Amino acid sequence: MNILIKPIITEKATANSELNNCYSFFVNTKANKVEIKKAVEAAYGVSVEKVRTINVRPDRSTKFTKTGIQHGKTNAKKKAIVQLAEGEMIDLYTNM
Repeated sequence: MNILIKPIITEKATANSELNNCYSFFVNTKANKVEIKKAVEAAYGVSVEKVRTINVRPDRSTKFTKTGIQHGKTNAKKKAIVQLAEGEMIDLYTNM
């Protein structure tokens, strides 16, 4: 099971990494905090202090078309915010 899917690179996540030393990742929906911690430590060679997870619900939409009503939804996602030890950092732009 691949735990880390990809890092989140947005304005909010970048500001959080610069100010609080916290990095955000999309992770597997079945991964727990211990598995996420081990995966980040193995992939980037840093020590993790804290892991916070967020389950993002799927967005549902309805479209009215000529052929009738079309229902759809996006996939559910899980985000992890990982806080590193003092003095450590991850360079996400070279490790992609």
